[in-house]
Amino acid sequence: PHSAMDHQPKFFENLSGTGKAIGVLTSGGDAQGMNAAVRAVVRMGIYVKAKVYFVYEGYQGMVDGGDNIVEVSWESVSSILQVGGTVIGSARCKSFRTREGRLQAAYNLVQRGITNLCVIGGDGSLTGANLFREEWSGLLEELAQKGKFIDEEAVKKYAYLNIVGMVGSIDNDFCGTDMTIGTDSALHRIIEVVDAIMTTAQSHQRTFVLEVMGRHCGYLALVSALACGADWVFIPEYPPEEGWEDSMCVKLSENRARKKRLNIIIVAEGAIDCHNKPITSEKVKDLVVQRLGFDTRVTILGHVQRGGTPSAFDRILASRMGVEAVLALLEATPATPACVVSLSGNQAVRLPLMECVQMTQEVQKAMDEGRFVEAVRLRGRSFENNLNTYKLLSQKKPDAELPKTNFNVAVLNVGAPAAGMNAAVRAAVRVGITEGHKMFAVIDGFEGFARGKIKEISWGDVGGWTGQGGSILGTKRTLPAKYLEKIADQMRTNSINALMVIGGFEAYLGLLELSAAREKYDEFCVPMVMVPATVSNNVPGSDFSIGADTALNTITDTCDRIKQSASGTKRRVFIIETMGGYCGYLANMGALAAGADAAYIFEEQFDIRELQANVEHLTEKMKTSIQRGLVLRNENCNENYTTDFIYQLYSEEGKGVFDCRKNVLGHMQQGGAPSPFDRNFGTKISAKAMQWISKKLKETYRKGKVFANTDDSVCLLGMRRRNLVFQPVAELKNETDFVHRIPKEQWWLKLRPLMKILAKYKTSYDVSDSGQLEHVAMHSPKEAETGAI
Repeated sequence: PHSAMDHQPKFFENLSGTGKAIGVLTSGGDAQGMNAAVRAVVRMGIYVKAKVYFVYEGYQGMVDGGDNIVEVSWESVSSILQVGGTVIGSARCKSFRTREGRLQAAYNLVQRGITNLCVIGGDGSLTGANLFREEWSGLLEELAQKGKFIDEEAVKKYAYLNIVGMVGSIDNDFCGTDMTIGTDSALHRIIEVVDAIMTTAQSHQRTFVLEVMGRHCGYLALVSALACGADWVFIPEYPPEEGWEDSMCVKLSENRARKKRLNIIIVAEGAIDCHNKPITSEKVKDLVVQRLGFDTRVTILGHVQRGGTPSAFDRILASRMGVEAVLALLEATPATPACVVSLSGNQAVRLPLMECVQMTQEVQKAMDEGRFVEAVRLRGRSFENNLNTYKLLSQKKPDAELPKTNFNVAVLNVGAPAAGMNAAVRAAVRVGITEGHKMFAVIDGFEGFARGKIKEISWGDVGGWTGQGGSILGTKRTLPAKYLEKIADQMRTNSINALMVIGGFEAYLGLLELSAAREKYDEFCVPMVMVPATVSNNVPGSDFSIGADTALNTITDTCDRIKQSASGTKRRVFIIETMGGYCGYLANMGALAAGADAAYIFEEQFDIRELQANVEHLTEKMKTSIQRGLVLRNENCNENYTTDFIYQLYSEEGKGVFDCRKNVLGHMQQGGAPSPFDRNFGTKISAKAMQWISKKLKETYRKGKVFANTDDSVCLLGMRRRNLVFQPVAELKNETDFVHRIPKEQWWLKLRPLMKILAKYKTSYDVSDSGQLEHVAMHSPKEAETGAI
């Protein structure tokens, strides 16, 4: 629900924080990305003219007061974006659980005029904050009665405490948000380990049992199992059925018989059986050794999952949430309940804190009482989708149990390679086989199609594909227009009844050309679906494309290293060129994730005056303690202001103040192993696309033939705001700038002012989308199918 003012942009300029004091603290366990959230709160707070205070050591620091509560400046949070953990510390605090402790904390805050608190932590920390807020006026009155502490005037002046929470937890165990800060980075650590283990285990024919964190929540185990194609996964929300020992051993030995040299079993530390008895990694290992005699090793990942640098996703998520938290505090009234900033699909939303906490506790209650189906549903759409997709892809039914549809479906990759394409192909092939179709792989895109490079592909053929970068099927940018006759012949020869195309802008253009050719060729009158996969993230109809997250992590990692190289040589500015064609997604989001000073993109025209303003801005910055700068430039942002030109301009104008270096990242951004997000996104979106194909095949099968010639039988499946939606490619034409190969409207441009604000530029920021407190919605089982990622 949005306000009636929605059609008029609402800017936050009129939300002044003058006279307000905001305290920021991190509590509970640490999670990567917390520092990005702290940085965003501090800089946004200072930007709106509020005073911002660090509360060191969580609630313990609030109770102890003194040097633990310190006003901070803009520079205080420089260079913390890429640091894991939390620089302001986190501590368990027994005294805050007592009224005496909370009385002391209230006194310490009032002394500094702090009546706005931003708490980054888990559900326990946030529940404590809410209790503090409820007791606040009573605590102040008690302090006033004691006389020597505060006077009646202070009681009136500081009568209300506003609280906004952000969830920092690697377990992703908080209801109401699709992702908590730190989860994506923890998945990066797990997947790095799995990928490393896979190389060694395949040499020796081994079975690995991996124990990952998640005492009460199986999210990390489930998503990492999806992302690496694990043979078996144990999670607390979905215990295995009676007799699971036999089923698991049968499956492992079948996989070995199919020449699979490696078995991976993932166990969440809180895994249980259906009688609520723990299933430990040692127990699983002993079972495999005793029953099958396989060489089996246990790896317990432990606190490795909390460590390392935060991923690009976590930095952007935390920065968005931090800015939203400050806006929520500025807009809060005494009647506003404590809220938590969360992520729904692709949107930052505000939810009442206690509704989320209550639902989180309901999950645990359902698990304790053995209501596991309900526990999964309470976890939310995203969790349920992950589980359903895993079940679909991990276990091949015996051939006798599979339906037989007599439909042949072809899968091909089109365009430039993108990390995650192989995970998408694997999901398509396996879901297609489960649905009873014969699956065909097309080698080398439309060009290979015309040359007859088509072969049937089986369940086992795509084993181990999720972690492979690039495109195993091969991919070309060639469009089908000049090969229509030959492709139609191949469709007829191989009796292809449906097409699934995984690729970027060329794939979109290719589908438009094929659907236009339907009048001439009946062979193209079949269901066709496209799954967006390109590092440029420039496909109309989808907020995200497979491969963009991996590219963004490559850019962020490189920027981190470059910034580090400058810490020895003072006063240096780096100019970095990113890919993306005319689409500025990578440059803009890379700048947000790496804490850059400017990002030049095609979508926002700039001139020499702006370049001059940036140089002046950097010159001023060099006078502070932060003596290095980072500027990102999208490769096609301007044909005259090239990377060389900008480098030379900055070098000349910065003489005597700073020197310059430039770096063109190039094809590095297309390579490497796919990130957990891309593996997971590719797997789920592709599985959903294949289910759509099955539905369309049934709808369009008449008189022994598939015939589909309507617009809605050629679709693109994309992530739009909060849902996955199928959109006819014909309808997307109006949304496309074909000359520059980008959508006419792009959601991420709304985040552009965030990057500028956090780099200390004055700018306007449209907050029309935020500001409304929503309620935690229970979804129906049907709803899980429509959606979330």
